[in-house]
Amino acid sequence: MPNLQKNAFLRELESRYGGVKRLSNSLSLYDIGDGLARVYIRYSRLHNRNQAFYGLRKEDLLLLEGRNAVICFLWDNQKEPLFITYSDFEDVFNSLEPASDGQYKVQVFSQPDGTEFYIAKAGRFNVERFFGWLNLDAMIDKSRLVKLPDLSHSQIQTLLGSIGTAKGYDIWIPPIDRNKLDWELTERFCCREEIPSRFEALQDVIREIDVIWMQRGASKLRAMFEVEHSTTIYSALLRFNDFYLAEPNAMAKFNIVADDVRRSLFLRQINRPTFRSSGLAEICNFLEYRDVFGWFHRIVRRQANEKDLDSSAR
Repeated sequence: MPNLQKNAFLRELESRYGGVKRLSNSLSLYDIGDGLARVYIRYSRLHNRNQAFYGLRKEDLLLLEGRNAVICFLWDNQKEPLFITYSDFEDVFNSLEPASDGQYKVQVFSQPDGTEFYIAKAGRFNVERFFGWLNLDAMIDKSRLVKLPDLSHSQIQTLLGSIGTAKGYDIWIPPIDRNKLDWELTERFCCREEIPSRFEALQDVIREIDVIWMQRGASKLRAMFEVEHSTTIYSALLRFNDFYLAEPNAMAKFNIVADDVRRSLFLRQINRPTFRSSGLAEICNFLEYRDVFGWFHRIVRRQANEKDLDSSAR
């Protein structure tokens, strides 16, 4: 890891929390305070398509188990550190074997439509909610955690529609679901009335997708979201697969959204031979409800800060 990048991060860590100490048996593991939290620091330069490549040593991950721990991913010209809570992915790593060098190979895709965390032989996960020092603050000071409400299928659709709107996309939500959207959660947004005509042959598939982000005023699809509140993940993956086989270059992302207890089910289903053969397994994300909730609140905070800056500049 370049000394400048690592040292700058460590200086900020020390100034915020104090008492930062490196573990004697690792070059990348640090304790904050007297075991208050543990940080595993990884750095990569950005490659093509804004990809960063990392190796996570199995012996280092073992020292995170059962602790208040995060993996911090750093790259050049990064606006905010990415702090991934290890406990959220512990079961995933424990289900895999590391590569021959003893490391799990992972990637981070830094994209304006949502940052993705890819674990080789497991899958992709949206990690937007893990950006910023507030996440580490919340881990250290539990009283600052945003409490996740008991969200319904329609409320998740509302939040995803709001996030997409904030990113400048047109939003598709099935007409039958639109009167169930919860406008107490967010400001109203308009839904696109029709699916682009170029997808006429796939209308029956597309019109049932819970949320779609489309390029504003154009026919390009940017992301699809299936909210699996109680329905089967396998059926949603089949819909995605049908679309992907017919239009492999039509869109950027597919996303399954469910509560955290269904993560292992997603991993079993997405790694079926049919989805591996089609390539869907390599491009389909899993988002927990709290991922969506955290992503939404990041967008809200950012918009509020931008409004404050605009007001002060006048």
